[in-house]
Amino acid sequence: MSRALRSLVAVLALGTALLAGCTSDEPDDVAAPSSASSELPDVETDLVACPEQPDVPAADSDLPPTVFECFGGGTLDLSRAPGVPTVLNLWASWCAPCREELPLVQQLADVAGDQVRVLGVVSVDGVPQAASFAEDSGVTFPSAFDADGEVMSSLGVNNLPHTVFLAADGSVAHLQIGPVHTLEEFEELVAEHLDVQL
Repeated sequence: MSRALRSLVAVLALGTALLAGCTSDEPDDVAAPSSASSELPDVETDLVACPEQPDVPAADSDLPPTVFECFGGGTLDLSRAPGVPTVLNLWASWCAPCREELPLVQQLADVAGDQVRVLGVVSVDGVPQAASFAEDSGVTFPSAFDADGEVMSSLGVNNLPHTVFLAADGSVAHLQIGPVHTLEEFEELVAEHLDVQL
């Protein structure tokens, strides 16, 4: 095979990989390392702890009734109602669209205040990678750690980002597939699906 042909094949392979998007079945060296687990080791991060939830069962939803540890402390218990309208953003450090969207999620958290809870779910990622990515992005909103991608599986998705809009009772009001591109778009989705004007 000529050098020019080998170069063309390499370029085509790279282009195909880039077009494939951010899926959870990316190679292990890109996605979560094999050492990823649901337990969070101590890691320094600016992410705040997940808030307390009322002791009220969540309404029927497609989310797994699982408890996830959160960076910064606390837990996210998807079997319990959040008690307030909630935006749950699924993200990972290996996801290029997440890198663009995550600062917007932080802006939403800043604007929402106490009206809407904004939480992240780090999906199919490693702890150090996620913590570093959050720091680089200036993110501080609470994020739970879902090493195995249980939430993604329960929703039937294998790519990121995705945003789940939860009513106060824990029912899924809307699933946003793919990235949101502006803060205004987030605010419109919150108004439409959670009936909260920000």
